[in-house]
Amino acid sequence: MNTERAKRKLSAILSADVKGYSRLMGEDEVGTVRTLKEYREVMSKLIKEYRGRVVDSPGDNILAEFASVVDALECSIEIQKELKAKNAVLPDNRKMQFRIGVNLGDVIEDEDKVYGDGVNIAARIEGLADPGGICISGSGFEQVRNKLRLGFQYLGEHTVKNIIQPIKVYRVLMEAESAGRVIGEKEPKQREWAGKALVAVAVFVLVIGGLVWNFYWRAPAPQSTSKGKPASHNAVMGMPCAVVDV
Repeated sequence: MNTERAKRKLSAILSADVKGYSRLMGEDEVGTVRTLKEYREVMSKLIKEYRGRVVDSPGDNILAEFASVVDALECSIEIQKELKAKNAVLPDNRKMQFRIGVNLGDVIEDEDKVYGDGVNIAARIEGLADPGGICISGSGFEQVRNKLRLGFQYLGEHTVKNIIQPIKVYRVLMEAESAGRVIGEKEPKQREWAGKALVAVAVFVLVIGGLVWNFYWRAPAPQSTSKGKPASHNAVMGMPCAVVDV
């Protein structure tokens, strides 16, 4: 019996949603829907420009697929820049800030939709991003770290809902002064090696100190005469002396 195999592929997934969407709706439904529609148009336009496609947009969420994780991350950065400019003219309580998660993973394609852990991970790490910020998974980070002039902050491994293995997560640092830096990733290793170095130095000092003590300061053991009696101090030091029997 032949069973149809699911169509799988490796894709970069961008998942975005609005921080505080329920509050915005509760305060002004009409204004929130209007702003959301305007911002979605901006995001959809940029996704298309970066060779991606919108695959779903339920509620305040937007889900997009890219063939390249570099395109997905560059698009995310442009989205946040565009929306930041639009938010600048709004009162603080009406700003609509999106959080974005980017992941590179295996997905199942079914008609125009995509499913699977590759999608779910993007949605989960999106929730770890700051409002107006971007987080990327470890699999995506490895592909972009040397290709884009960005900085990253390693947030550690996170256990996320319905994903068996912990996911490495990085915060994307978009400031120019952070370009090329990866904060936090190597610090634990540096501390580990520093600790090992201190232990090695301490052992070395103790060994050398012991050798010096034995060589210079430890009193030589008294030598015995042929009759079993201790030799005089002069004999011990190698000087001739007379042994007197009593």
